[in-house]
Amino acid sequence: MTDQDTRYEAVRSRDARFDGEFFFAVETTGIYCRPSCPAVTPKRHNVRFFATAAAAQGSGFRACRRCRPDAVPGSADWNARADVVGRAMRLIGDGVVDREGVTGLAVRLGYSARQVQRQLTAELGAGPVALARAQRAHTARVLLQTTGLPVTEIAFASGFASVRQFNDTVRTVYATTPTGLRAAVRATRRTATPSAGIPLRLAHRGPYHAGAVFDLLRREAVAGVEEVSGPPGRRTYRRTLRLPYGTGIVAVDERAGDPGRASAVHPGGWLDARLHLTDPRDLTTAVQRLRRLLDLDSDPYAVDERLGADPRLAPLVAARPGLRAPGAADPEEYAVRAVVGRAAAERLVRAYGKALDAPCGTLTHLFPEPAVLAQVGSGSGSESESGSGSESGFESGFEGPLGVLTAALADGTVRLDPGVDRDEAQEALLALPGLDARTIAEIRARALGDPDVVPPGVDVPDTWRPWRTYALHHLRAAEER
Repeated sequence: MTDQDTRYEAVRSRDARFDGEFFFAVETTGIYCRPSCPAVTPKRHNVRFFATAAAAQGSGFRACRRCRPDAVPGSADWNARADVVGRAMRLIGDGVVDREGVTGLAVRLGYSARQVQRQLTAELGAGPVALARAQRAHTARVLLQTTGLPVTEIAFASGFASVRQFNDTVRTVYATTPTGLRAAVRATRRTATPSAGIPLRLAHRGPYHAGAVFDLLRREAVAGVEEVSGPPGRRTYRRTLRLPYGTGIVAVDERAGDPGRASAVHPGGWLDARLHLTDPRDLTTAVQRLRRLLDLDSDPYAVDERLGADPRLAPLVAARPGLRAPGAADPEEYAVRAVVGRAAAERLVRAYGKALDAPCGTLTHLFPEPAVLAQVGSGSGSESESGSGSESGFESGFEGPLGVLTAALADGTVRLDPGVDRDEAQEALLALPGLDARTIAEIRARALGDPDVVPPGVDVPDTWRPWRTYALHHLRAAEER
């Protein structure tokens, strides 16, 4: 069988494992879908396959209104791959093209704009502009169908340069006007307001062992920035976010959207979330950072198949199918927290964190930026709005790994953004005095989302590659039981 024959078999069997891994379009209808679309299976000779939704849109196909292919989980490849295409896709997902253009994307990758365009088009069938455009269209649909924001505000909040460009894109992608797209959803679902937040369904493929993820978030929660409330199985995780255009507060429920599911292990679907943003232009970036934190774009089928073949891990995988390897909502914040620990991180928040204009329950601050901490570390920082450094356990300046790390993050010596080369970032961290290799391994696994990290001194077999990060999570979960 050819690769396309295999894909067609996935379409014919409506196999949700491949949602987001590829898309198929039907030439007779002009519509593209996800592999699990419940519509009647088209004939093979009428089907075309695409690596991305943007490629399908670029070939003149519009999104299926039944299966909503633009809402599928992202391909697990983009988080795992360390090449230019994988790094570019992570940056595009973070909204870099919308904020900095293709030139800014190319600079971050260390290539020319022409090289980036050529590599993305050759592999994905679409360049960075088309990929960003598809992402903007999805953001626009979410805002149109879940909020009462005026259409003009949604156009710019989605990242479009003009209302005309917004209207043209929505017509091309969804074969309807923005007003028609909004009218297709019952008015009762459009309840979001600036005070109520934006309701979201964060899709994931396959099983999702939410209990272990929320256990980890609860253990690591930094007071003032994060909180986990509710009993196990029904917990809610909330945190503050520093975003490119403003700030945000996000809440995610441990359980899936279907209230009939009683298990902490969800057989597929989504997690319910709600975002409160000071600027709706941050929606795409906030969602992508949340997805990385919760590891929602992982491929649990591939992970469990490889690890489940090992005699040592087989019973652990069977006990926790879909166990995830959480990442970080803010890579630089996580790096600082990994160096100082939870208790010291809470003191940093009290001393140097920026207070929210409107606190929300126990969420009162943003985690301090590296530049602020670097200034304090140099001894030239001023007292924060919430108290002096000495009152919170820090002197006017601090030395050691924290000062070195924050200075390197502030001046760009160390980069931890989604598009950074992981090996280069690790080398830069290793060059900093005082940072031990185990902490750096934690930063690589969590802040950089590397699925195949083993801390120094830990002996694991090569057969666990490329999912050794997940294997270690299984071992830790078994020890904590």
